Amino acid sequence: MKQLSLRNIAAASHGIYHGDGALLDREIAGVAIDSRKVEADFLFVPIKGARVDGHTFIPQVMESGALCTLTEQPLSDVSFPWIQVPSTADALRDIAAFYRNSLDIKVVGITGSVGKTSTKETIASVLSQKYRVLKTEGNYNNEIGLPLTVFQIRPEHQVAVLEMGIDHFGEMHRLASVSQPDICVITNIGLAHMENLGSRDGILKAKTEVFDHLKPDATVILNGDDDKLCTVSLVQGKAPVFFGLDSSRDAWADGIENLGLRGTRCTLHLPAGDVRVHIPLPGEHMVYNALAGACTGLALGLSLEEIREGLATLRTIAGRSNLIDTGSLLIIDDCYNASPASMKSSLDVLATAEGRKVAVMGDMFELGPGERELHYNTGVYAARKGIDVICCIGCLSRSTWEGARSQRTADSGSVLYFETRDEFLDKMKNVIQKGDTVLVKASHGMEFSKIVETLQ
Repeated sequence: MKQLSLRNIAAASHGIYHGDGALLDREIAGVAIDSRKVEADFLFVPIKGARVDGHTFIPQVMESGALCTLTEQPLSDVSFPWIQVPSTADALRDIAAFYRNSLDIKVVGITGSVGKTSTKETIASVLSQKYRVLKTEGNYNNEIGLPLTVFQIRPEHQVAVLEMGIDHFGEMHRLASVSQPDICVITNIGLAHMENLGSRDGILKAKTEVFDHLKPDATVILNGDDDKLCTVSLVQGKAPVFFGLDSSRDAWADGIENLGLRGTRCTLHLPAGDVRVHIPLPGEHMVYNALAGACTGLALGLSLEEIREGLATLRTIAGRSNLIDTGSLLIIDDCYNASPASMKSSLDVLATAEGRKVAVMGDMFELGPGERELHYNTGVYAARKGIDVICCIGCLSRSTWEGARSQRTADSGSVLYFETRDEFLDKMKNVIQKGDTVLVKASHGMEFSKIVETLQ
């Protein structure tokens, strides 16, 4: 990897190199924190986890061909090179920041309370019409995952689209020091992680820490319809680009045509002109993602036609509003994560389906003191959307069940409660019918992917 010699790694990580001096200018081939993913000439970064300390695997990975290892502990009687650092987790970020800064590449950094991943996918799809794009995969959006994503950047990549997720103050500052965005997109300021950040004003403060490490003359793209983001006036002396459904925004949309599970058509009014687009993923909230993608595309020189094509070719990923047609059921697999706002958006999508509509909803985590009320209101919303069968699973979701029940008479639909996921799975055959459209959604810790697998 260009610039990542052992000499530079030691300097970037504030470490002390031990070993053959002749190897100091050797460049590593990659970085791994998982001993099973170490390849020849890799740098191994052992992380201390809750259950496993990666340091125990150092002898094994060095025998398998790693070039060097970081360590927080002195190593004795070893023949391989090692770099002692105060913290391997901090070193991982510092080395990634050094590597990112050495690259001639544009970085798009994406954060927000809801819709980060779908916005990331939208932006990557648009930019792929003109550039070779690397994007965050899976849940690699935190202080371990983001550096590992940065280390995947290779000379052939022209743009990196990086998702950044946080739940505490200070995290975004550290993530931004790694990503150093040329373009920053913030989707919204919602209720996720209220438990740790205290209020929506606290969430705004935490998310906008990303501004601390923007590249000079960076472009900031914000949801202007969000009551918190619209208060941001200048960033580094430059006005943000605001998008939304209001015609006063820099980029806005109208003529919205809901096609149900086949997506949405709308007209985007952009500084470069107007364009009619088809967004193939369901949910009118995708219009906001399309606007973010279009603004990012314009910032990087794409034409209106390239933006149109990038939106038209957008595809889903597992666990994120992914439609699965089994032949007997249509499953809306949205089980990766959940918040009150994203739950309501998913219920909006489900409400457009043909036939019987079933919502399988689980607990939403990290909502703070108001979590019971937020779950209750979600149940009320589901019932009012006319969802035929509402299945609520988990301790917090008892409040969802109570909210839904408050809106239903005995003959207006079924509202069911299950204490655990496994209890639902045991009784699922009595709930789900052939021809149903089934939404599966909860916070990631509920492990609702098992429900999706069983339905399939």
